[in-house]
Amino acid sequence: MAEEITMGPIGYLIVEFPGSKMTGEGLPILVDLVDRGLIRILDLVFVTKGLDGTIGVMQLADIDGDGELDLTIFEGVSSGLVDSTDVANAGDILEPGSSAAVMIYENRWAEPFVAALRRGGAQLVSAGFIPMADILASLDALEA
Repeated sequence: MAEEITMGPIGYLIVEFPGSKMTGEGLPILVDLVDRGLIRILDLVFVTKGLDGTIGVMQLADIDGDGELDLTIFEGVSSGLVDSTDVANAGDILEPGSSAAVMIYENRWAEPFVAALRRGGAQLVSAGFIPMADILASLDALEA
């Protein structure tokens, strides 16, 4: 019998950088999450939207021109899950002149939990995130 592969839930983020200004402030935290085994990055793609609305993909080497923002550690991270349709969809939601990081990641912290559920006959059938604006609106409604 073949050994079953267990993975944690897979999620995605699209983070917009207005005006394509990337400070790199979040990068050490992302690296730390990977180093501690909490997440595994499956895909990391940078999408740009020109002032004229054209959508393109930036190579990580292009982003790291000043030596400050070292994204080259993620160069080549690609599972093939992000395709041209995903890039176009991400570009559609960007403001002109902005860029975005599109990241697909595995929640490795949940892997033992998912494995235990599967051993018990259960399966994870859906996962999602609640936007922060919705949470704040709900909290505001409770205070009213």
